[in-house]
Amino acid sequence: MNNKIFQLFEYLYLAMAAFSIYLVITNWSADRNKAYLFVLFTIVAIFMFFFKRSFRKKLKQRSDKH
Repeated sequence: MNNKIFQLFEYLYLAMAAFSIYLVITNWSADRNKAYLFVLFTIVAIFMFFFKRSFRKKLKQRSDKH
């Protein structure tokens, strides 16, 4: 059950990255500083997706050994 919750949060980070990309596209011509902020959010969300995925896989490997 815990593994499924962790996996759900991973994909929520991807959804947040996709929404941030949408906001970058819509704000690019109107407010460039706001668009740059959402570019940063996109980068952080993608990083967190890969970090959480590797962390979840390590936890699963540890629990499988015991």
